[in-house]
Amino acid sequence: MIDLSIVKVHLRVDHDDEDALIEGYRDAALSAFETWTNRTLVDPAEALPDPVGNALRLSKSIQQGALLLIGHWYGGREAVVIGTITAELPMATNALWKPHRWVNV
Repeated sequence: MIDLSIVKVHLRVDHDDEDALIEGYRDAALSAFETWTNRTLVDPAEALPDPVGNALRLSKSIQQGALLLIGHWYGGREAVVIGTITAELPMATNALWKPHRWVNV
């Protein structure tokens, strides 16, 4: 749903050596969106299912949140950083994705 070329431009990667790694991050980020929001993503070029239910087209805010998350994973490939001051980073991804959460009432 997000072209590899767009992700590579965001990451400032101009080689093909890590394409499989980057594709894995891309797929995981989109899966994280679906899990966190309880939504099913649909490619913008495809029709929404009938009934729509929790389906949602990939939007610019969803894509930008995914790119930020991919960049975070690509830049820091480990879960822990040693030898530095610890601080929680604000996750802009949450701000971009939270409005899309599907809550069953």
